[in-house]
Amino acid sequence: MRSEKAIENDIKRYIDSLGGWWIKIHGGSNNPSTGVPDLLACINGTFVAVEVKRSSGGVVSAIQLEQIKRINKAGGVAFVAESLKTVKDELTKHNII
Repeated sequence: MRSEKAIENDIKRYIDSLGGWWIKIHGGSNNPSTGVPDLLACINGTFVAVEVKRSSGGVVSAIQLEQIKRINKAGGVAFVAESLKTVKDELTKHNII
């Protein structure tokens, strides 16, 4: 099973290959839980937020789900990704690529 870090690195390289911009949001004990997705990006003029989880055992918290909902409601595209394929599928579905 691939780690979240490995999946995240695949996604960052893919965003780079599209000419997109991204920033990694770091959580942890020094940063209170805000639920902000792991990667914030701009791809072809669209704000994209990706919460990265591994396919087995990765749990999305209620606050993370709420932030994803708020980003989508505001006109961005936010989702949970367990693989690079998920990212490609979501970007295609939303006509970003």
